[in-house]
Amino acid sequence: MKKKEQKVRDLRAYSRGTFIRLGLFGLLLIFVVGNLLIRWIYGPEAFGLSLSCMSVALIPGLMIVGILVLMNWVVKRARDDRSEMD
Repeated sequence: MKKKEQKVRDLRAYSRGTFIRLGLFGLLLIFVVGNLLIRWIYGPEAFGLSLSCMSVALIPGLMIVGILVLMNWVVKRARDDRSEMD
């Protein structure tokens, strides 16, 4: 009998994708639910202020993530270049 071929899955890529999805969902949950609760409890003026404050607070986090992604890209590219030289 022939063995069934099993698909090999890269668990690191799967873990990275899951981590990214969980992080994005968490941010979306805080952003949407938090702002809606602020609007419901404190009114539309506070909602506008909370929306602007949360938007401004995302800027440093997005900058850090962008820098880390850029560093990861540079390191992967350097590894590929080094492996081609060998």
